[in-house]
Amino acid sequence: MKSERKGFTVIELLIVGAFAGLLVILFFLQKANVAAMQRDDQRKTAINAMYYALEGYYYPKYGYYPNQLTEEELPVIDPQLFTDPQGVNLGKEASSYVYEAANCNNQNQCQEFMLRATLEKEDTYIKKGKQKE
Repeated sequence: MKSERKGFTVIELLIVGAFAGLLVILFFLQKANVAAMQRDDQRKTAINAMYYALEGYYYPKYGYYPNQLTEEELPVIDPQLFTDPQGVNLGKEASSYVYEAANCNNQNQCQEFMLRATLEKEDTYIKKGKQKE
């Protein structure tokens, strides 16, 4: 008489458990990558907004770029864009956003600038202002 087998063997349960564990690990790794890419996209959006506000609003209005970039200098964009995804404002030491003015006179009126964002999943994102004469 044959005995009927009921249930799973320990080996079968271990294999299923290992497979499920692997899937969970892959899920969380992918979730972290997607979140980092979203933060990078936020950084690029903020840098682009600042760049186009400087080129389309600030320079045509004043004829130069500011020596330092603040929310007051660019009232045409959302002030939240000056804060990076970690909550650090532009100009602070730990910020992933950097504004560098160049070719400035003694009145802090500059003819060039560079905006830079340090990204997590890509190279540094850079936008340079067009050199004005």
